[in-house]
Amino acid sequence: MSDFTIQNVIIPQTDGYTTTDVQIVDDKITAIAPHLDIIGRLVNGENQLLLPGFVNAHTHSSEMWLRGLIPPFPLELWLAELYAFPLLTPEQVYLSALGTAGETLLSGGTTVVDHLVLIPNQELDTVAAAVRGYKEIGIRAFIAPLIQDLPLSMGIPAAGTSQTHKPFFRSTDETLEFMATVIQQFHDPESGIHIAVAPTGPQLCTDALFTGCMELSDKYNLCRHSHLLETKVQQKLAQERYGCSAVEYLQNLGYLSDRTSLAHCVWLSDKDITILAQTQSTVVHNPLSNLRLGSGIAPVLKYRQAGVNVAFACDGASSNDSQDLLEAIKIGSILHNVTDFDYRHWITPRQGVEMASIGGAKGLNMADEVGSLEVGKKADLVMYNLKNLSLLPRTDPIGLLVLGRPGNVVSNAWVNGKQIVADGEIVTIDVRELQQELFNQSQWSIKHQSQFTKDMEGHYRFVMDLPK
Repeated sequence: MSDFTIQNVIIPQTDGYTTTDVQIVDDKITAIAPHLDIIGRLVNGENQLLLPGFVNAHTHSSEMWLRGLIPPFPLELWLAELYAFPLLTPEQVYLSALGTAGETLLSGGTTVVDHLVLIPNQELDTVAAAVRGYKEIGIRAFIAPLIQDLPLSMGIPAAGTSQTHKPFFRSTDETLEFMATVIQQFHDPESGIHIAVAPTGPQLCTDALFTGCMELSDKYNLCRHSHLLETKVQQKLAQERYGCSAVEYLQNLGYLSDRTSLAHCVWLSDKDITILAQTQSTVVHNPLSNLRLGSGIAPVLKYRQAGVNVAFACDGASSNDSQDLLEAIKIGSILHNVTDFDYRHWITPRQGVEMASIGGAKGLNMADEVGSLEVGKKADLVMYNLKNLSLLPRTDPIGLLVLGRPGNVVSNAWVNGKQIVADGEIVTIDVRELQQELFNQSQWSIKHQSQFTKDMEGHYRFVMDLPK
């Protein structure tokens, strides 16, 4: 790992911007000041904006193979469609981890949280494939195997009808044993690979699965992750199953904490919001997939006013169909201008950047290490070329970055002090070879509605009081 000094780079400060030098020794920022002595390699920062790396705080990398393919469906029917496709191979999981990391890096992200969909009966091979991809490209990765112990059909309320469900193919104990093995084999923060416990959500998980994951989290000091109240259906299901909200349910179990991040959080009450603030849990905002699946608009302005930490994410590449973090930050910032007429509550570009960086770091219990430009923090850094056509003419650099539609603007990126992007190109892997493999292992396709979706659709429409 080589030391380097970034010279004459623009960085934000409270009252505007300043041009300065930034020194990195080993993997940490050691000085930020003008006219520093050059240590190690010199990086020219002239007309460049330096920001802390963003966190893509919730995605499902292997969904990349179905991007642009699943029709407009709400989540519950979208899932039925998703799981009707043929299983992936570990090699495809590896390739989609590389693709997800690459798109994240080239849109300002240096950390990814992969709620990793597992190949049945090849679960360890799935995790190993994702680990291999993330290590090769060099992004900081939190791999959170997506686990459940209830069948997909139980994710919709019975609503007074008689429903039968096939048991899930893997027992709770087997799932927890698998997670213990994953942690022992792959959790290695020093190499940039973290394992997180991540039951998919209360709608498809038993008390025992959540409790077992909490025990593993406490034993190994791991982050906790989950989907939470993404849809109106999940809100109805929690009341039917628990007689309370899903937030109250998780609080009663003890799952909420300052190490817990929760994806979506669209259908929360004011009481739920208070609970998240009190437990210091993090909400991961996925604005694009919430729109794509018709889930709703998360009350993010209420979260922020209540003191809840909020991060940004892309979600999986077949419910958003992109891993462009800058796009997610833009939409996630301005979407809420229509939910509150008091413009003083609206999210500014700088606040959007902070949510994506230090907000993401807080959700992963890493705010002491990354997420801001401070001496002593790890060098997870991204430089943006302010002479790029989409960032001109010159006005407010962060305003241009967040509110514009910047393309190919990341010039350099470092993770843990190691350069991953140089002159706009990823340098740790052969991107052209990756592109060719993604092309070779896929085909042009138009997929029609699956039988599984058709089987679920009638009951879904009944529960949601939609015409037949």
